Amino acid sequence: MAAEVPVKKGCIGMECPNDAGTLQCPTCLKLGIESSFCSQDCFKRSWAEHKAVHKTATSSSLYNPFPTFAFTGALRPLYPLSPRRTVPDSIPHPNYAKDGDPKYKFIEKNRISILDKKGQEAMRKVCRISREVLDIAAREVKPGVTTDYIDEVVHKACIERNAYPSPLNYVNFPKSVCTSINEVICHGIPDQRMLREGDIVNLDVSLFHEGYHGDLNETYYVGSKALADRDSVRVVETARECLDEAIKLVKPGMAFRDPGTVIEKHAKSKGCSVIKTYCGHGVGSLFHCAPNVPHYAKNKAVGVAKPGMTFTIEPMISLGTYKDRTWPDDWTSVTQDGTRTAQFEHTLLVTEKGVEILTARFPDSPGGPVEMPPEAMADEADSK
Repeated sequence: MAAEVPVKKGCIGMECPNDAGTLQCPTCLKLGIESSFCSQDCFKRSWAEHKAVHKTATSSSLYNPFPTFAFTGALRPLYPLSPRRTVPDSIPHPNYAKDGDPKYKFIEKNRISILDKKGQEAMRKVCRISREVLDIAAREVKPGVTTDYIDEVVHKACIERNAYPSPLNYVNFPKSVCTSINEVICHGIPDQRMLREGDIVNLDVSLFHEGYHGDLNETYYVGSKALADRDSVRVVETARECLDEAIKLVKPGMAFRDPGTVIEKHAKSKGCSVIKTYCGHGVGSLFHCAPNVPHYAKNKAVGVAKPGMTFTIEPMISLGTYKDRTWPDDWTSVTQDGTRTAQFEHTLLVTEKGVEILTARFPDSPGGPVEMPPEAMADEADSK
């Protein structure tokens, strides 16, 4: 495993390029809001702009629902959650939409479906519109936007495409998209917290359309401060590259244990580690099914890829420990040391000759690769 790398927090002062010190806004502390400044002078200089955060929080009666929980990092949930969004009855619902129980729960965990031509075309369609919805949501990523607003955008975009947002009420998940910020590995619940300059955020979008699910996610930089933070860039671009390297393996005959070896080797070369708790999975008429595709080396996944199989690869990469902890909401998974993580995911179709990336980016998709910090590239060269 890679050595644990401490993450330097950026000062949230107005247009301040410095790292944050230990100074935090006293009012923010009372409200359960994250705030770190580099100095008293910076805090005073930014006060006129910063105090608007307090007004928003107090006027809406926002609160941290788990005030006694030992959070591992600086992020805090900000409740109340908005009411559960509804999906018109005219749109086909998955079997768990009413009671939250998907009923299958990996019953036949070694039985992998092989889609016929009709099923493959249905997967192409749902994955294409899933990409459309993710791109629509990603264009809203900017400082000051709440993750609840992003959930609203995703929900509306799904309805407009006659699709059900797959996460909604899946094992009682309360929202239509997962929004995972900074130290959140996955399954972050959209709430009233605003995205802030310097954050990184993963948007995990899944749609159910005409009997099939599409599933993808990407991690995005929030503002120029995130792009200027070397550790944030290192973990995001490493996660992106890990997925790209793993996809190169996919073809008929690939063992499902093999991507993990490639992913872990690449992550370690950049001084990062691989989260082990969560894995890629089969996807199609069921939201989650066989095969399991672990992202770490020396795993014991069974089975080999065959033409017509559809599954995800979705490596979660950490700057520090691979170990995770779950918030009391029973969903939000965070790193035990509070270090930042990033994730990327595609739904893949195994073809006769190789692989088709069903959730591939469009030419105008927001986000995309940025240059890796020089020290990370030097680490990789040294490891070869």
